[in-house]
Amino acid sequence: MIVLIPAYEPDRRLVELVGRLKHYRVVVVDDGSGPAYAALFARALRLGAELITLDRNQGKGNALKAGFAHALANHPGHDVVCADSDGQHRPEDIDAVADRLATTGADIVLGARRFTGEVPARSRFGNTLTRRAFALATGRPLIDTQTGLRGHPARTLAWLGSIAGDRFEYELRVLLRAAREARRIEEVEIATIYLEHNASSHFRPIRDSARIYGPLLSFAASSLIGFTIDAIVLLVLAGLTGNLALSAVGARLISASANYAMNYAWIFPVGAPRTHRRSGPMRSAWRYAVLAAVMLGANIVLLQSLSALTGSVVVAKLGTELLLFSAGYLVQRHLVFADRLPGKGCVSAGHEQDSPA
Repeated sequence: MIVLIPAYEPDRRLVELVGRLKHYRVVVVDDGSGPAYAALFARALRLGAELITLDRNQGKGNALKAGFAHALANHPGHDVVCADSDGQHRPEDIDAVADRLATTGADIVLGARRFTGEVPARSRFGNTLTRRAFALATGRPLIDTQTGLRGHPARTLAWLGSIAGDRFEYELRVLLRAAREARRIEEVEIATIYLEHNASSHFRPIRDSARIYGPLLSFAASSLIGFTIDAIVLLVLAGLTGNLALSAVGARLISASANYAMNYAWIFPVGAPRTHRRSGPMRSAWRYAVLAAVMLGANIVLLQSLSALTGSVVVAKLGTELLLFSAGYLVQRHLVFADRLPGKGCVSAGHEQDSPA
């Protein structure tokens, strides 16, 4: 078993962690920390760690991939547990992840924090937001999507090296890719530790978390295009016929056809292995047609009610679409296009998948 520790400008806690992990083969990656930190890495080397030095700071994703490549080339067949260098991961928690990895067929084992006790506000907010966005985008609920304590079996190291990402977004992309490919993810509960309010972290909350929202942003863009088509057609037909209900039906038929085509091709593409692909255009089309009929009924009721209440078709249309957006995404993600996406395949750490916040 290898413990892989990427480190950028670390402090004494890196050396302390290496000293407490002598029962593992430890690989430390110096992510371009520079000459000022050479003595500290030399101390880790004297304690038995293997050291990989990158010539410049390349980001956590590249540091991890350098470690995976080193393990593949020099220690084939060895599983890898990744841990952070800032003191947030106790040796006993690393042991727990390593033990689960050694005794299970999981593709990824996550050391999951419950975020109890004193947690910096930005960390609590960031983790809650990304966790819920990940569950909404993938249908895979996880307790902790941003944990750096992760176990990877040897068979997945080449796969990990193929995933794009240079910095902290890499770890999110690994989970997104695993969810897309229906890989098995398990979680082991670990302690929630934030030292000095996480002052040593190089994580950029906005930039490094943004990429996880890609699927939701894409769906929002598709819905915005559909809404624009629907609104234009609605206003034109309402002006020509004076019949709001009939105009809503005509507009919905046109916009729903365009929205289905975009969602089928781009938002919910086939993500399961070829042997599991069962969905074709006709299979999802009839489901979408049923959804469209239900949404049309809801649309007409809400549109007429809000129009009477506000006296404005435009305001009523905006309110109706906002109310139906989330419902439309969830139904399409879990029912209409479910066969085109991987199954759940997510196993908890012996406890329910509820909110850690």
